[in-house]
Amino acid sequence: RAARIILQYEATCPICLGDFKDPVIIDCGHNFCRACIAQCWEGSSTAATCPQCRETVQQRNLRPNRQLANVLKIVKQLNLQVMKDAGGERVCVEHQEPLKLFCEEDQTPICLVCDRSRTHKAHTVVPIEEAAQEYKVVCKKNNSPAHSALCESILDYVPCLPFPFLFKQIQTQTERQKIVSEFQQLRQFLEEQERLLLAQLEKLDKEIGKIQNENITKFSEQISRLSELISELEGKCQKPASEFLQVRLKNRMFQISFLKTDLGVSLSQTLILSEDRKSVRWEETRQDLPNHPERFDTEICVLGCEGFTSGRHCWGVEVGNRGSWAVGVARESVKRKGGISPNPEQGIWAVERCWDQFHALTSPRTPLPVSWDPRKIRVCLDCERGQVTFFDAGDESPLFTLPLALVPGERIQPWFWVGGSQLRLSP
Repeated sequence: RAARIILQYEATCPICLGDFKDPVIIDCGHNFCRACIAQCWEGSSTAATCPQCRETVQQRNLRPNRQLANVLKIVKQLNLQVMKDAGGERVCVEHQEPLKLFCEEDQTPICLVCDRSRTHKAHTVVPIEEAAQEYKVVCKKNNSPAHSALCESILDYVPCLPFPFLFKQIQTQTERQKIVSEFQQLRQFLEEQERLLLAQLEKLDKEIGKIQNENITKFSEQISRLSELISELEGKCQKPASEFLQVRLKNRMFQISFLKTDLGVSLSQTLILSEDRKSVRWEETRQDLPNHPERFDTEICVLGCEGFTSGRHCWGVEVGNRGSWAVGVARESVKRKGGISPNPEQGIWAVERCWDQFHALTSPRTPLPVSWDPRKIRVCLDCERGQVTFFDAGDESPLFTLPLALVPGERIQPWFWVGGSQLRLSP
């Protein structure tokens, strides 16, 4: 019985929902009545779309479907046989019982089994002959021949209602599933785009906050150091003239100028290198030097000639007992142009003497023991362990160890910041 229903469905034109008449097949493989598809494409150009799949096809490629025509003959024979077995009456598709009743709610003929089912139990059901008589009465109220012909066609169509309604229901269900699926895919796409955009905004907020905090910390440190230096100079100015002149202010004045340079004020300054390239000092003298890409243009810094990517290496630096200085290591790619803040985030790992205070150049700075006042610093770079350690070369006592963030293949070079002291390399 189910197979016969499916066969009847396959023998139905999707446009008119009736049996195929002169069936033809188009490029996409779907079948239609020749007259139905011709009417559907009326007024179109040579290219049109399939009413079922919407695929573009050529109108001239209508080919008769003889196999389907043979199937139609078989279906008609089956229907005649079913009617014959039922005494010439049309039968219910589901129960194979004669259609003797008419459901007024569903406007469809039903059998006695359907009447007892839950689907029609609460519906108003009348004999099919009585329903047909009511249609005839309605038709007689209108004298229009066209209206009478329409009523007659409706009466002829009443016994066939189950099949068209079944096909229409199947087509509607297919369209419903298609719409639901397309909107589900669209919702998933929009939700994914929403999650992606929100994640990007959150990442951007974090980066902006990080940069803002770094800038605030940097300028707060610089302002604090500048305030301390100004206070110290103001205190010196209050002393008697004889004592004031004995104070060597060169280093102090330079330190203030360096902080201003770091904030963007230009200063004429030159690093003087000895002939053996082992000693360097700073002088406030202008020289016309080319703007070499590896030269520090505003910071009084210099890098060692040697660079290391592996192994363990040590060297000594004579720093003296006065002035300001900083020694350590830096990446080969360290920033050379404009002001810099020496710390591990900038690719610099070092210790400094600023006036009479000693710090490790971390972020923020780490104070070193107040009793420490070395004349010579030993720097030991261990590329294997990824760290640099500073020693007091006088008694070989360790002072501070900084972890390195090494970049594979990039060299680590000695780094020096030259204040009022003269720095000299030693074994």
